[in-house]
Amino acid sequence: PYYVDLNQNLFLQASLHSSDPYLIVFVDTCVASPDPSDFRTLTYELIRSGCIKDPTYSSYYSPSSSLARFAFSAFSLVHRYPSVYLQCELVVCRYSDYSSRCYQGCLSRFKRDTGS
Repeated sequence: PYYVDLNQNLFLQASLHSSDPYLIVFVDTCVASPDPSDFRTLTYELIRSGCIKDPTYSSYYSPSSSLARFAFSAFSLVHRYPSVYLQCELVVCRYSDYSSRCYQGCLSRFKRDTGS
């Protein structure tokens, strides 16, 4: 466990360990939950499909493409839960493959037109 105070900035880093130097890491989705085995019922989204959902979330410069650095302000899920668990989905892509998910950024869903 990592203990933080409410509203304290929490800095995270994800790293890719590979012998292939032409891979990059992209933070696609991060969701918080009071239950480490259930990330669907009571959750809080920090980032979803590359789109920032929490106003305190920010990504940081990384000296290496195999590192993803980000931060957010610590919060509580409905004050009755003493712990919050974080689950993040990362995407690994080839460096300079501009058609890959890593280079697409925020993927917001658009509603289909139901016209005549």
